[in-house]
Amino acid sequence: MPQTESPPAKKTGQRRSQRLLLRVGVVVERTPKGAQPRLEETETLAVSAHGALILLSPPVEENEQLTVKNKKTGESQACRVVYLGPAEAGRIQTGVEFTRPSPQFWRINFPPEDWASFGKDVRSPVKA
Repeated sequence: MPQTESPPAKKTGQRRSQRLLLRVGVVVERTPKGAQPRLEETETLAVSAHGALILLSPPVEENEQLTVKNKKTGESQACRVVYLGPAEAGRIQTGVEFTRPSPQFWRINFPPEDWASFGKDVRSPVKA
């Protein structure tokens, strides 16, 4: 019986979409455990079709639920904390993931997955 090849498995840590280093002003609504809801103005360090890397004041916990509001568009999106990174200027680099897909939240077009291969077949201009 012939065997079919299974598609290659994704590498651990491989991203679902490209990240772009982009600063976008956002307002984050948070409800830390045992505390009242609060709003925190901050900005993104990087964005993707699935979320962003933002700076938040501690304490921040993995899987914390929050809402991110794009200050430019006024649109809000529910998110959860998926990554805690190093502190920067007294705030924590925090990776957030949209709880439902929202590829147009940042109002930008993301590069295709094979972005790095674009231009490899383009010939150099002829020098006169």
